[in-house]
Formats: sequence, structure tokens, C-alpha cells
Amino acid sequence: MKACIDIGGTKVAVSLNSGAGLELIARRSEPTAKTGSNDALALQVIRMVDEACAEAGVVPDTVQRAGVSSCGPFVLRAGLVELAAPNICGGLAGPQRGLPNDWQSAQLEEPLRRRFAEVRVENDCIAALEAERRWGALQGFEHCAYVTWSTGIGMGLCVDGRVLRGKNGNAGHGGHMFVSDNNDALCGCGNVGDLEALVAGNSVARRFGTSGAQLLERAEAADPAAAATVDDLARVMGRALYNLCVTLDLQRISLGGSLFWHHREHLLPRLAAQLRGKLPALTAGCDLVPAGLADRVGDYAALALLV
Repeated sequence: MKACIDIGGTKVAVSLNSGAGLELIARRSEPTAKTGSNDALALQVIRMVDEACAEAGVVPDTVQRAGVSSCGPFVLRAGLVELAAPNICGGLAGPQRGLPNDWQSAQLEEPLRRRFAEVRVENDCIAALEAERRWGALQGFEHCAYVTWSTGIGMGLCVDGRVLRGKNGNAGHGGHMFVSDNNDALCGCGNVGDLEALVAGNSVARRFGTSGAQLLERAEAADPAAAATVDDLARVMGRALYNLCVTLDLQRISLGGSLFWHHREHLLPRLAAQLRGKLPALTAGCDLVPAGLADRVGDYAALALLV
């Protein structure tokens, strides 16, 4: 039995897998712990796994393998992963960001290794990329990426059949690139005006006084002001995808995340327009597609780490 753990800036989801196929059982989800000491998140995960075991009738000590798909960035302490995640750690951008803690990082791998014999932690988009390459829309592609547009913006990258990780496992943190001269938004990382600060779900409410879902619903209902705002958000996000394509010479980008997924029919053509016809030598032959695993990418991402 394996523990499949998905950590995001908004919620933590945990489920169990017996090793027989893709079935996930005893799934549960909670808001991400952001108060108390900086091991609160790791302790939350351990408690949730034990609760999942109780629901499934599994002795907790028999669950000794844990795959952890987590938002980042990561920092390494004594070679073990801690999270320096802008949507979790309030000490990165300071009190004006509004997070209820002053953490510079959140402990993760060290407490989990006291509970599990085997722990594999990867950035959530790297894990989602592996899931999409194994079971989803990126099967058979050697030059590809998975991009999430959700609470934050993240990317998992693969070139020549090799998943890119970087020195601390942080390759693909494209949410913190600058793609616009707009500097009216503070990102949780401390940057002002980076991609995540401009278009991520957590930033839309701060910038426009409404949730991303509500803004998109109004745009889809042909509200002119909302439609213009969404078009601008898609232009900025589309520029990031263009940059990704021309930098890595990709064949396909799979898109997921709650903000994108629930409004994919409206957003996908607007994103694709930022690639179409622009430097065809590099952009032609790069498709943007919805995630093949749909809104279950996060669930299967952690499982992909243990296959």
C-alpha cells in the first residue's frame, strides 16, 4: 500500500493505492495548514494518511512508501526538501501578502522520513508531467511540458525524453518569470509583477476584487469588461507558453489546474493565439492541449512517483 500525497497552496489531498492499477482509495482533502510551527504541514499530511488508513481498514505501519507531489520552490536542508512556497510561507513577501505565518520555509521531507521508509518528493508539475507522460496527453512525446494554471503557475519540463529538475528540483518555476511591464501585483515570493502575481488564481481577487472563476464566468457570459480583462490575462499567460515553446523546442504542452480546467474552452484558443504564426520555425508543431488526466492530474501525479 502506497500513500499518494498532493500538496498545493490551497489544499492538501491524500489517498492510498494498493499497487494494483490506478485505483485510489480513501481520498481526503483539507485546506493547506499555514499556522503554527513550520512543521505543521508535514504533521497534517501524516495525520491525513493515518486517517485514510483507518477508513480503508489498513494498519498504518504497513504503509511505508510515500509519493509527494508538492508546490514549490524547494530548499534543501541537510539534503532534505523543505518548501519555500509563496502561497504557503508568509515570511517570503512579508505581512502585506496576508498569509498567517512568518515561515521562510515549511519542513516536509524530514518529518515524513520519520514516518515512512521511502519518501519521494517532487515538484507538483514534475510529478504531473510524469503522470501525463505515463497515462495522459503526453504519452509518446519526447519534448513536452505540463503547465498548471491554478492557485499558482507551475511547469514541468521534458526535453529529449529527460525530465528537467535542476540543482534543487526547482526547474520549471516559470510562474516567477517576467513577461509583462505591468508591476502592479505582489507575488508571494516577493517579486512584483511576475507571471504568477499577474494571472494566477490567488492574484486575480487581489487585483480585480473578484475570484478568477467569477471573472471567467462573466467573460463567458459576454460581459465586455470581464472579457477584456480575461483576454489580457490570457495574453500574458500565452506569452509565457510561447517563451517555453521557443526556449525548449517543444512538441506539446499539456494544460491543467483548476482555473484553466473549468474554463478551458474559453481559454485554450486565446492561449494558442499567442503561439500561432509567431516564429513558425520554432512554434509550428507545438500543440496546446488539455490535460489527458483531466481534473485528476493531481491525484495521479503522486502515484506516478511510485510506479
